Amino acid sequence: MSASLRPNRLLKPDEATDHIHGPASALVTLIEYGDFECPACFQASTALKVMLPHFEDGLRHVFRHFPLREVHPHAELAAEAAEAAGAQGQFWPMHDLLFANQQHLKDKHLQDYAARLGLDMARFENEMKDHVYLQRVQEHLAGGRQLALRSTPAFYVNGVFTDVSFGLQHLREAIERALAA
Repeated sequence: MSASLRPNRLLKPDEATDHIHGPASALVTLIEYGDFECPACFQASTALKVMLPHFEDGLRHVFRHFPLREVHPHAELAAEAAEAAGAQGQFWPMHDLLFANQQHLKDKHLQDYAARLGLDMARFENEMKDHVYLQRVQEHLAGGRQLALRSTPAFYVNGVFTDVSFGLQHLREAIERALAA
């Protein structure tokens, strides 16, 4: 197969580095690039909570970080906190807390959220101080840049970019088409 026909490795979930909801056997894979400080990403996360259960086991959702540091100064640190929580099995609860409290993403707030989730605080604080997960966040960011992303949220349905700038109904329709195919 020629290189131009080979599926982009960035559009396939990686069990080792991605956060995934849903079964590997799902017919549709939704990859989301998001920023915890982005208001549109908050709206998307709220809509996804309603939309995703509708598709049951037919869909798996992958979340990747794309912190837009130039406009969202706390997004990268929040992404690191989500990764630190993920290392303790609490990525999705931290994901939800960060979006629900996106106006409060300074270090002291992130520590409060970690404590609320019952994380090992010594571990969390050390990992945050040492920026243990910064490389993973930057790898997600670099992957998004390779895909020529410029804004968030950005979605791929079975490897196809889905523009949601005019509403998340487009995303739902793209998922439904992929399930029907």
